[in-house]
Amino acid sequence: MKVQKIATAKLLIERYFRQLTEGCGNGNCTNEFCASCCDFQPLDNNTAAAKALELFKINAKLCDYHPSIAASAERSTQQDGKMSDKDLHVHHLTENTICMILSFCEEERDYSALVRVIGRVFSNAEALMKSFRKDEPNSTENLDSCKTAGVKKDEKQSENSSEKTGNSAAGEASNEMFDTCEVTVDIGAVRRVYDRLLSIDQVQVALVNALIYLTPNVELDLEYLDVYETNPDYLNIFIIVMENGNLHSPEYLEVALPQFCKAMSKLPVTALARLTKLWSKYDLPHIRRMMETFQQLITFTVVSNEYNGENLVNDDETVVAATQCLQVVFYASILGGEVDVEHNEEEEEESDSDELTLHELLGEERLYKKGPRINPLEKELGIRPVDSVRPLIPFEDFINESLNDVIEMDKDFTFFKVNAETKFSFQTCPFILSVITKSQGLYYDNRIRMYSERRLTALFSMVQGQQPNPYLKLKVRRDHIIDDALVRLEMISMENPSDLKKQLYVEFEGEQGVDEGGVSKEFFQLVLQEIFNPDIGMFTYDDDTKLFWFNSSSLETEAQYTLIGIVLGLAIYNNCILDVHFPMVVYRKLMGKKGTYLDLSDSHPVLYQSLKGVLDYMGNVEEDMMMTFQISHTDLFGNPVIYDLKEEGDQIPVTKENRQEFVNLYADYILNKSMERQFKAFKKGFLMVTNESPLKYLFRPEEVELLICGSRKLDFEALEKTTEYDGGYNRDSQIIK
Repeated sequence: MKVQKIATAKLLIERYFRQLTEGCGNGNCTNEFCASCCDFQPLDNNTAAAKALELFKINAKLCDYHPSIAASAERSTQQDGKMSDKDLHVHHLTENTICMILSFCEEERDYSALVRVIGRVFSNAEALMKSFRKDEPNSTENLDSCKTAGVKKDEKQSENSSEKTGNSAAGEASNEMFDTCEVTVDIGAVRRVYDRLLSIDQVQVALVNALIYLTPNVELDLEYLDVYETNPDYLNIFIIVMENGNLHSPEYLEVALPQFCKAMSKLPVTALARLTKLWSKYDLPHIRRMMETFQQLITFTVVSNEYNGENLVNDDETVVAATQCLQVVFYASILGGEVDVEHNEEEEEESDSDELTLHELLGEERLYKKGPRINPLEKELGIRPVDSVRPLIPFEDFINESLNDVIEMDKDFTFFKVNAETKFSFQTCPFILSVITKSQGLYYDNRIRMYSERRLTALFSMVQGQQPNPYLKLKVRRDHIIDDALVRLEMISMENPSDLKKQLYVEFEGEQGVDEGGVSKEFFQLVLQEIFNPDIGMFTYDDDTKLFWFNSSSLETEAQYTLIGIVLGLAIYNNCILDVHFPMVVYRKLMGKKGTYLDLSDSHPVLYQSLKGVLDYMGNVEEDMMMTFQISHTDLFGNPVIYDLKEEGDQIPVTKENRQEFVNLYADYILNKSMERQFKAFKKGFLMVTNESPLKYLFRPEEVELLICGSRKLDFEALEKTTEYDGGYNRDSQIIK
């Protein structure tokens, strides 16, 4: 990190020196510290070097480089009716300008003039920032200067592309969160220009070289000069460059794209949020191309290097920067898809104590800090992965397997928990990690908490002169397993909830054995068999879906539902997989979301189809269906239950106009209100164990289900290939078959 800062300082001082000795090339420059300024007094090299160091210390203004007209003069003459030097010396680009220069070059069969203009503008931050503005005259009005046959075709394709972009955003146009992402770039014009330029090899080379020259200066400007805060249009540079459809090509992957990603990663959060909102309006092919570009850079870099305990992938600036850029596309994919930011469960606020904890007294508060992590970009956007109903790009496509293979998870966990300010952890971008990799991070977090509780117990025991109890010990009888476990866990949760963070140690009364994981797993299985027994009546079972649901008419106490929540939390905490079959909405609710109509398709498919029929019905809903906002159903014991979805619901008919409200209220009743008491107790027990865990930050609901239940798809071929036989058995033995 220190070496990097020294190199950065050196580059900045060199830029100040060049500015003092050569100037920026702008004849109208007003910077008093630039040789191009008319009031500037020339300096010798020694004086300029000392002055450059002084300017670096005070963070003085740096000019963008403007190549002189003489140095960039073109070879055509006006007398021949060709473009003059003055004509080709443009300070920024428009679609019209590119079109005219391209026409001229095609007539001459020489693209050198176009190459010089492209190289000049795309290597200059100020020039590129001012290019392709929406307020420029529309280039399509003057396309007569483009004589090539392909122009009209390109124009038509670009218009179609613009229409697609508009259509993809139409569904979100009414959402206020997209109003702040307005940019001054004419994206349609940029795409049309790239469509024409990228087929010319010489221009391709010029774009690569220009990007290599541009990005180090942009990175320095963002990191040290706060240029975005001064001029938000600085974001245009990144918008224009990312429209280049060839960024994933080999010629970019070596130098240009890594440098660009490093510069982009220096953008402030407000700029990244604007970029996210803009990209969320793009159609799927464009946003997928950007995702694949960053993924390809990460994969290319990872497979081109060797990483180990000494040379960590966390220290690879290219991989880190590309991951941070990929995060922008990830949230754009969420924003551009179907989202639900409204239906959130009420979170119980934890009371903060002014007393110092033992961890704080021991100086370990960084390892055991409370409260959920907050991703800065996520906070700025006001959106979370759990809010996503259906993203534009499936979450699985953001996982990079090559990266997951080389991450040293023990080191990454340390950076995540302790050195977050100085070291990058891939757990801050969990979307790129597989469930297996994230579960390793969770395992380290759980183990450290277990060891911590063990140490604290030993310390308290020494102070109080008591026998230390470093484990969460449960002694149960097989024939009274629920009663024994319930009483013990309830006492622990009331007297000392932190004991739930200790390593679980189960002992069956009257049986000898050491719990090294197997006894605990058997305990979990027996508890679940009892709890989910239909005769107890805590849950209902659907023979079609093979899933359990909370029995809203259960006579059992809330304490027993709390026990089930604790059991699920302990299973995650102690790395045990359970045979639990809940619909996905249960895990969504555990992660803070309420159940909605769409969740019924998994939990109550028959009801879902009935309500869908109401929404899709083309006839007269009120007269044909004769439904009201009063619903009825039978409980587990066959008793009728009547419920008004609205006050005096039996007097409110369901019509075509209010049927969506009826469906939403019906779903809210079934998934939230009817079993609120049971689920609240269940969630309370779950959070007793997992409230300080990074579980909610790292995992999505479907991944939490995998943590608890494992995959429902079993690969027996893989099992056969990895099986080792002993005791005279082999793959052909009859008992094995």
